[in-house]
Amino acid sequence: MRVLDLFSGIGGFAIGLERAGMQTVAFCETEPFCQNVLKKHWPGVPIYDDVKTLTADRLARDGVAVDVICGGFPCQDISTAGKGAGLAGARSGLWFEFHRLIAELKPRYAIIENVAALRSKGLDQVLSSLAEIGYDAEWHCIPASAVGAPHRRDRIWIVAYSDSEGQRIQRTDYNQSAEMARSEELEFGDIDGCSAALANAYESGLERHDDRPSASFTPKPITTNIGSADFSDGSDWWRIEPDVGRVADGVPARTHRLKALGNAVVPQIPKMIGRAIMEHYR
Repeated sequence: MRVLDLFSGIGGFAIGLERAGMQTVAFCETEPFCQNVLKKHWPGVPIYDDVKTLTADRLARDGVAVDVICGGFPCQDISTAGKGAGLAGARSGLWFEFHRLIAELKPRYAIIENVAALRSKGLDQVLSSLAEIGYDAEWHCIPASAVGAPHRRDRIWIVAYSDSEGQRIQRTDYNQSAEMARSEELEFGDIDGCSAALANAYESGLERHDDRPSASFTPKPITTNIGSADFSDGSDWWRIEPDVGRVADGVPARTHRLKALGNAVVPQIPKMIGRAIMEHYR
């Protein structure tokens, strides 16, 4: 399946969906630092710099055909840390450009990510606008900790598909996706007992935490609506990102890297969703 990746950041969506068997055929990202990251890791894949000027006609002229559109549109006006403008805000209002491209390109599927606060600050508008162009949708809040990250980072994930696709994606598709993930690195795990310390930005000495659990730590099986996994031997402990600690000095483009990481999606989640979509399509 050919993917158009909007609001691409450093490519978290692309990594996950490509591991699920899809192919990224185009990015749309405005930040120069993130563009450079994408150019490095996806040489030859076109990068469009403004979602407002990207159209189906332009993509067709460039020979880009699309089966899936994905993206986490800006959350600043939706987040509880923002001013609460919601989808009427200049940043989060870019959802309607996302929506326009879905209407123009008519992909088989669209995958949409945002902060969990969208549930009370615009989810009804997102779903109704999708329905207006013939797309049904289902959604679930999945925290990064559900795939082994040492922090919660709760996000809403919406999978939309054309009414012509027929039946809804079955829960078994997600469960099979989780089952397949069990044998692979850094997929699902439980970090209960260590997450609070690792994710607490105010704790002194945070940077000195080892990236492995202590000998006394025994991960517990984690079960969610999207599947379950049991890494009781701790083999899939999530490693801390190297060289980007809060107290690091001399890291090239440190502030840009931290911002990009903060805005990125955890690739393991779109990978799981991508596998469920692939199963549904088959």
